[in-house]
Amino acid sequence: MARFRLKNLRDTVVAVVHPPDGDGKMIIEQLGRIGCRNALIWPPPEKLPVKFDVAFVGLFFDHQERIKAMLKRSEKPSPTIIGVVNYENPAMLELLLDVNATAATSKPVKSFGVLTNLVVARTIWQQQIEDKEHITRLEQRIRGHKTVAKAKLILMEMHNLSEIDAHKVLREQAMAKRISIYDMAQAIINASELLSVKRSDV
Repeated sequence: MARFRLKNLRDTVVAVVHPPDGDGKMIIEQLGRIGCRNALIWPPPEKLPVKFDVAFVGLFFDHQERIKAMLKRSEKPSPTIIGVVNYENPAMLELLLDVNATAATSKPVKSFGVLTNLVVARTIWQQQIEDKEHITRLEQRIRGHKTVAKAKLILMEMHNLSEIDAHKVLREQAMAKRISIYDMAQAIINASELLSVKRSDV
């Protein structure tokens, strides 16, 4: 499981997208005590610069469309989002979900809680990234298995081979050409589809 390490705090760059009022300044001051590099930004820019790892974002209903657009345009993966909220009602909770916040801190902002939210939010964000990467690898593996299975079926039908022999031929061809068995399988499928097209044109 991903875990944000406290020793990495000084390497964490934090944007505070919030008016420069008492709450905004309190977050900045506490981040300074923690040791994070930070910047106070207001109004919300078109998109957050790629240098920011985390963003404390003031969620105001009269700025919600601009805030959503800012986060949507940000470089991927988006920074860890911590919402700074005035209210605890269904509309605010929906806005928190819309901006994909992994933590929230309420107003008036106090020094206690900034560090906790930062560590918890960053840990959850890192776990989400790892989970997405794991899912992508699994999907690629499944596609690879399907491609190899399809290529073996083509070889079995064309050369009257058993599945074991078809796999052996596929592996030997891949080794001879010094490519992966998946790439060899894809080449066989492409060749088969090309032959099918040519036969249909005759």
